[in-house]
Amino acid sequence: MTLTATTPFYAPAALPHAAPGDREWLDCHCAGPVVELLKAQGWEVISDPYANVHSTSPDQRVYAGFLPETREAAHGELWHIQVKDTDGEVAWTQTFGSNVPAQAVAGFLAALIAFPSRHCACA
Repeated sequence: MTLTATTPFYAPAALPHAAPGDREWLDCHCAGPVVELLKAQGWEVISDPYANVHSTSPDQRVYAGFLPETREAAHGELWHIQVKDTDGEVAWTQTFGSNVPAQAVAGFLAALIAFPSRHCACA
């Protein structure tokens, strides 16, 4: 069996940063990096009186919530992301716990924003 890539992969000559253990962002557990990203992409961002942050994509199909003051957070679910189908039904959800750095959540959302289509060339 032979696998052939449709687009060539070029590995970087060297990694541009130090090892992950040396990065300060591994301790960032606030909503700041995610809020900055989403506001820059035109998402509506609202804080409620309980310090929770709710964000919705411009097309209203993706919700991202930073929910430190909820029952779910007490059980380890700090971040909630929900994606809806075109008919408004929930297609899937993803949660992240309080131990996941905010930059990792921002990276996850950046990937969703960069690839808005459900179409996958390999399917």
